[in-house]
Amino acid sequence: MSLDGKVAIVTGAAGGIGLAIARRYARDGARVVMTDLQAERGEQEALAIRTAGGWARFMACDTADEATVETLVETVETEVGPIDLAVCSAGISKGGQPFYDTTLEDFTKVLSVNLVGPFIVGKAVARRMIASGVKGAIIHISSVGAVLGVETSPAYCTSKGGLSMLTKVMALAMARHGVRVNAIGPGPTWSPMTEAALDQPAIDMMLSRTPLGRFAEADEVAGVAAFLASEDSSYITGQTLYADGGRLALNYVVSKPA
Repeated sequence: MSLDGKVAIVTGAAGGIGLAIARRYARDGARVVMTDLQAERGEQEALAIRTAGGWARFMACDTADEATVETLVETVETEVGPIDLAVCSAGISKGGQPFYDTTLEDFTKVLSVNLVGPFIVGKAVARRMIASGVKGAIIHISSVGAVLGVETSPAYCTSKGGLSMLTKVMALAMARHGVRVNAIGPGPTWSPMTEAALDQPAIDMMLSRTPLGRFAEADEVAGVAAFLASEDSSYITGQTLYADGGRLALNYVVSKPA
């Protein structure tokens, strides 16, 4: 799918799903501005994209800080061009405890990155799209955790549930301006965050609820992001597309082979 000439901002782009999306957009012809708090790695990954023939620039940014985001977006518009695409992929997880043992600090930290951040980025980008008449797309990275609760991930699941509704209300507000807003809800996906958090029993448990019997690769999620950024999805807005290996379709657990 061609994104020739499009200007894209991808948050959380120093690794995982965000990086895979940045690489895919660059390969499809977009000029990609990558943001993350991991500045050194982000610079290295942007250089790797350029070395491979794509257009990429890294700019460090805390997406939960409104002033920083406004500066980022203004710089992109001034130095790169009007923003056509924004992908909010920055996210964190602080699981491991039920809600009654979760500190307010941890709870609010996850919401600030996973929910407030997309609100701030979406708001900054949307206002400029309206002003410039760009009929672009905003894409959030949600999760099956938006609809499937996990006892020990109260903040993460709450943030993703809120993100699904934020996607809808943003889509309704931007429809009259020709801007589409959607989300992707990955199921189990290999990324630095999941690899650091999961041991083998946890992996086995998740696969018992995944009909395709494997974790997704980040590139597979990037393919969905490419679709939502392209004209092939021109009549889709306000939706969360679940790339979940069949997880949400399954009532019980995957049958074991005889």
